[in-house]
Amino acid sequence: MKIGIIGGSGLYNIQGIEIIDEIEVKTPFGNPSDKLIYAKYNQFEIYFLPRHSRAHSIPPHKINYKANIYAFKMLNVERIISVSAVGGITKKPNEIVISSDFIDFSKRTLTYYEGPKVIHIDLTQPFCPILRECLIKSAKNLNIEVNEFGVYVQMEGPRLETPSEIKMLRILGCDVVGMTMVSEAILSRELEICYASINVVTNYAAGIKEEKLTTLEVIENMKNNLENIKKIILNALEFIPNERNCPCSKALEGTEL
Repeated sequence: MKIGIIGGSGLYNIQGIEIIDEIEVKTPFGNPSDKLIYAKYNQFEIYFLPRHSRAHSIPPHKINYKANIYAFKMLNVERIISVSAVGGITKKPNEIVISSDFIDFSKRTLTYYEGPKVIHIDLTQPFCPILRECLIKSAKNLNIEVNEFGVYVQMEGPRLETPSEIKMLRILGCDVVGMTMVSEAILSRELEICYASINVVTNYAAGIKEEKLTTLEVIENMKNNLENIKKIILNALEFIPNERNCPCSKALEGTEL
């Protein structure tokens, strides 16, 4: 079974995982954010990709999302787990959220179907229900507290939001805010790849507390939760069924006019 993992630096340094190689993938849509790290864990083949590059040199609006997701497709990866740092709207710092829905306020129009073939992908279930359940079951098995439901709102970035924007997002029912995950989820569904996301709340969103938001707070709180995230992912692999019986595997059926 091949598993893709999208996240930041350090996520691939997991005890028990054997790093095999670094793979440079060239896609029809350009180059991914970085080389993919190929590793093995028990019967699983794992491909890690740092979405902002290992040097964290690519801002959210400059990430080549189409190349990133297509690189996994070229490697025959059928399931992707992503890890994201998010701002908390209804959630507190250091809480872990397994996203259940999203709202997209970014300015990106991303699709692999620019024409002449046009599809309208269904996102009634925005994330793979099976993969989400595996992550939730894993956390419960490890006695790690997670929020099983949460609405992720994607903003354009790279700037952070204003207090009034966050107030609006709270009224709309958003729980956490980020700049990357929705783009990955949409493109994964277009390629019939299962996708689920683990969000770590690293800071309160703007206006909830009076203190200035800093990247130092984000980095520190992400580090504080990194070991739990690694444990959840590795343990979740054991619950993933060999056969895919989820909507993601047949996502393109009935989508073309």
